[in-house]
Amino acid sequence: QVQLVESGGGLVQPGGSLRLSCAASGFTLDYYAIGWFRQAPGKEREGVACFDSGDSSTYYADSVKGRFTISRDNDKNTVDLQMNSLKPEDTAVYYCASHLICSVPLDGADFGSWGQGTQVTVSS
Repeated sequence: QVQLVESGGGLVQPGGSLRLSCAASGFTLDYYAIGWFRQAPGKEREGVACFDSGDSSTYYADSVKGRFTISRDNDKNTVDLQMNSLKPEDTAVYYCASHLICSVPLDGADFGSWGQGTQVTVSS
């Protein structure tokens, strides 16, 4: 059974850091792209970053470029999202999902096997 599970969310002060992890089970990430999305209350879902295992290419939304880094851990079969210099506007539930490629701009409708999400709250 193909499954993605997110972890690593929490409460952090503005300017702080968190590392989210998207663990895959039931399939290997070798042939997939993993996208990270977020949704804040009352707002539309936003594609944040994507890692394409085919060519190790990455994509970032302008809102997180320079602050977030997406990477793959081959040993753990995870795709991680390192989030630095966090801002209150980064507060959201973060989800990961899979696709064959990082279609740009990221559209959640193209992705599947969604995880359950992990809450990130940036507040003092």
